[in-house]
Amino acid sequence: MKLTLLSVGDKLPAWANAAVAEYLKRMPREARVDLVEVKPDKRANQSADSIKASEAARLLEKLPSGSLLVALDEHGREVSTRELADLLARWMGEGRDVALAVGGADGLAASLLEKAELKLSLSRLTLPHALARVLLAEQLYRAVSLLNNHPYHRE
Repeated sequence: MKLTLLSVGDKLPAWANAAVAEYLKRMPREARVDLVEVKPDKRANQSADSIKASEAARLLEKLPSGSLLVALDEHGREVSTRELADLLARWMGEGRDVALAVGGADGLAASLLEKAELKLSLSRLTLPHALARVLLAEQLYRAVSLLNNHPYHRE
């Protein structure tokens, strides 16, 4: 299974880039994650809907062919780490590649959310983009560790 983290934002703080890189480096061969960043739109004289539509178009251009699209959205389904691990196990068993889309400051466009086979929420809290990316990378690593009976995860 190939995982792709599609993310709006290309200038994260150094601490966030370092944390994401660390978790992605730890991923085992059977669950490698490619980070694909797209540049956020400039806010000058544009509506939030216009910005989201433009960013969604760029995210979808980068979507690997045949990948299951999972949108990270505040209104998505909240899952536990165990439930995320179960989802990953199911996708691995089906031989599915998965792309997880993280929107910019305004979130994801309705057009992208409609194309997603699943919408997940990392938290009911509003998270800064950099922290959301770190949290997602860590949870992917934790879920795969759980599947591999690695002692990183403790229940």
